[in-house]
Amino acid sequence: MNKLSSSSNDDPQANAARIADLQATARGQVLLPGDAGYDEARKIWNAMVDRRPAVIVRCAGVADVRRAVDAARENRMTVSLRGGGHNIAGTAVCDGGMMIDLSPMKSVRIDPERARAYVEPGATLADLDHEAQAFGLAVPLGINSTTGVAGLTLGGGFGWLTRRFGLTIDNLVSADVVTADGQLLRASESENPDLFWAIRGGGGNFGVVTMFEFQLHPVGPQVYGGLVVLPLEQGRQALARYRDALQSLPEELTVWAVLRQAPPLPFLPPSAHGKPIVAFAACYTGSLDQGAQAVEAVRALGEPYGEQLGPMPYAAWQKAFDPLLTPGARNYWKSHNLGVLEDGLIDAVVAAVGDVPSPQCEIFFGHIAGAAMRVPVTAMAYPHRAAQFAMNVHGRWDDPQDDERCIAWTRDIFKATEPYSQGGVYVNFLTQDETARVGAAYGENYDRLVQVKTRYDPQNLFRHNQNIRPAGP
Repeated sequence: MNKLSSSSNDDPQANAARIADLQATARGQVLLPGDAGYDEARKIWNAMVDRRPAVIVRCAGVADVRRAVDAARENRMTVSLRGGGHNIAGTAVCDGGMMIDLSPMKSVRIDPERARAYVEPGATLADLDHEAQAFGLAVPLGINSTTGVAGLTLGGGFGWLTRRFGLTIDNLVSADVVTADGQLLRASESENPDLFWAIRGGGGNFGVVTMFEFQLHPVGPQVYGGLVVLPLEQGRQALARYRDALQSLPEELTVWAVLRQAPPLPFLPPSAHGKPIVAFAACYTGSLDQGAQAVEAVRALGEPYGEQLGPMPYAAWQKAFDPLLTPGARNYWKSHNLGVLEDGLIDAVVAAVGDVPSPQCEIFFGHIAGAAMRVPVTAMAYPHRAAQFAMNVHGRWDDPQDDERCIAWTRDIFKATEPYSQGGVYVNFLTQDETARVGAAYGENYDRLVQVKTRYDPQNLFRHNQNIRPAGP
């Protein structure tokens, strides 16, 4: 039996006995260093994170989660929670503690009559979309299908449907939560409403969500959209036109802007591959026969290298950017919330993309707005209802020798664009060195989050995250 970490109880025999009991009673796997499958289980999306838990509990159900939480609490172990393992900061995996791996819990059940989805915490966006689209239904989610539903939801969640239907958390009806004392609670507007308020944006600070209940909306199965790719030389003018056009676009149409080097997309001429570009990604979820007219505003933003627009399955569009976001690369992000795209900001990002340190680096503007802005700031933990955009500077590369210059590029752009930001930040975009920005992630809701944390996790068992510390000495 492997000795547990120094973060655990001082009685190694008692520790070993508890882990042996967990191995004997869990329905899922309990992995120790050296076990087959251990190294694979600790891998996550961001290759910059390489940590070694003392034990990995691959939960098969709620009973396993409760036993794991009890064992970690009794052993005084650091706990990390893994859903999809996609978080940029790598909070899914810890050093020397217990990793509670929820990825085997992937069930998605759709109730088409009530327009509800019941989703376990190991499910990805692709899992949920696959089941919901069989009935022409969807939940507002993110834009990379390999992302875990759990982490996306607990931080807020936005994507192609947000302008029309709100954030992911705006569509959360209830959740089952295992709290730090091992209880299983239902959180909703009528049951444990303070916990429900907190988990809608407060991350994994308050417990382990073992089931999400979502409101579904009619979407697809076909939508209209695609890409319009312009030379970077047109970037300043195109982004200014984009800024102006957004004021009159219907909420059924979402358009994001991405600045990077052109990947070898089949609709682009080979001469454009590797050139700096600004691309506009559009998704229209209204009537298909109005799609071509709706995206004319996108086509009018400039003279493109190429474009690919038309009807497509919604589930396919949800996977369109997966090839650019595969696991195993090194990633470092810096992010701002923005109210408007000011001229100075546009100048800064266009200049930065003209000299990227890696062809995988990019800057994107995710347009939120719409329905997400009509929810009161204090309605739930997520506070950024005035943010029109989330801007993310995405440093991405493969060779560890490029760490310094790619991180520096990312930080330089963040600093240059800071004067144009609202000061807030989307918590799911915080990297592991940005704990000082947790207050900015929650704004005026932070003090109430501390109160809820103090009630449900007074010993801060769930602290391997963008942590909200409980009150007390």
